[in-house]
Amino acid sequence: MAYWVKIQDQRKEYVINLDCVNTFCYEKNARVTFWLPNSSIPIVINPQSSWEDYQKICDYVEYAQGLDINHAYWVKIIYERKEYIINLNCINSFCHEHNHRLTFWLPDINFPIIINPISNPESYQKIIHYLEKYTGVYLDNS
Repeated sequence: MAYWVKIQDQRKEYVINLDCVNTFCYEKNARVTFWLPNSSIPIVINPQSSWEDYQKICDYVEYAQGLDINHAYWVKIIYERKEYIINLNCINSFCHEHNHRLTFWLPDINFPIIINPISNPESYQKIIHYLEKYTGVYLDNS
C-alpha cells in the first residue's frame, strides 16, 4: 500500500510515495534530507520552516521502521556525523575490502557510504548481520 504525502520544498510542491524512498538522513541541526525516487534530487525539510512537512517525514520513518515486511530491512547508521535510516534491501552491491571496510552505494544518491569496523563498529555489525541473514553471504573478517 502506498504512503503518499504532499511536501513543499523551495517553492515547489511534491506529491511523493514515501514507500519508494530508501534513505533518510537526519542532521544535528534537525534537518532531514531524502532523495526523490529514480532521481538524485534531494529534498531537505527543516522543522523551523515547515513543521508539518517535517512531522510527516518523521512519522513515516517511525512507521516504516516498525513494519515487519519482506521488502524492507531498515537500519540506522551513523556516517559522517549524520544519522542515516536506510532500507538495506534497496542496496544492489556491497564491497568488502581486505582492511574490512564495507562500501555500498545508495540508490538515487551520488556518493558511496563507507563503513569501517574500527571507527563505526555498530553500523558495521548491522550490515554484516544483514548480509549473513538475508543474502547468505559470510564475509571473511580475519
